[in-house]
Amino acid sequence: MKRFWFKKGLMIAMCFVAALIVFGAIVMALWNAILPAVIGVNTITFTQALGILVLSKILFGGFGRGGGWKRGGDHNWKNSMREKFGSMTPEEREKFKAEWKNRCSGGWAMNRKEKSTSASE
Repeated sequence: MKRFWFKKGLMIAMCFVAALIVFGAIVMALWNAILPAVIGVNTITFTQALGILVLSKILFGGFGRGGGWKRGGDHNWKNSMREKFGSMTPEEREKFKAEWKNRCSGGWAMNRKEKSTSASE
């Protein structure tokens, strides 16, 4: 039984190292193929590509089960909003829509009004 877990752990470690090498090579190849020509940055080495991978994991992925942008919070927010919206009366729905329309179009609505009045003058 110990041999099975040792082999399984060794296989997981080998897959992790292989994935790290493949993703590092992909980052390095894409960086060196695109960015020097587009924005004039220097080419990078494989270890720098691995550093970029680690940095992006820290900034965007988090660590453990609770990290990351998409983790945490309600995963089914669309369904919960549908349930809340479905349980409203038609009057409550209209009030809700009007409130969010006011919240979301505050500055833009004024800009449109100003442009239309200045264009008509």
